[in-house]
Amino acid sequence: MNQPIRMASLLATPAVGFEQPFEMLAACHERVNRMLALLERLRAHLPGHGADENARQAARDVMRYFDLAAPHHHQDEELHVFPPLLAAGDPATVDLVRRLQRDHVQMESGWREARKVLDAVASGERQALASSDEAALDLFAGLYGDHIQAEEGLAYPAAAQLLDEAALAAMGREMMRRRGAA
Repeated sequence: MNQPIRMASLLATPAVGFEQPFEMLAACHERVNRMLALLERLRAHLPGHGADENARQAARDVMRYFDLAAPHHHQDEELHVFPPLLAAGDPATVDLVRRLQRDHVQMESGWREARKVLDAVASGERQALASSDEAALDLFAGLYGDHIQAEEGLAYPAAAQLLDEAALAAMGREMMRRRGAA
């Protein structure tokens, strides 16, 4: 593969602002999927090229996203999406939220292991992936598919129906503040 595995526009998404917080959360999911696709390209690149500069940069890009943006995204959901759903008290929705919260804990744990692998690639210490590395990356990436689908298909629409304009505006302001964009 002669083309760089690094994506030129890693975080480019349609213009969505904090005044549309649920659309912003969905745009974050799009970025997660882009980062997971970059991770797959990195994994395909390593056997033929080792930890060359393209591989090291791709590993750094994935780490930067999941170190910085992903925790903000989870915090947004934990603070603004899940509480109104839990307060509404619908048993099926409460079960869904509890599952999504458990997913967040698993994602954090899975990220710690996946990050070790990526850090070794980024530093050039790891030229190829061992089966345990592959397993850590598989586990981490595999946590996202059903999680994103449940949030976008069920949790976000249900929470959006529970929040009035003032609550949505406050949610957007807090999301912006958390990212230092106030």
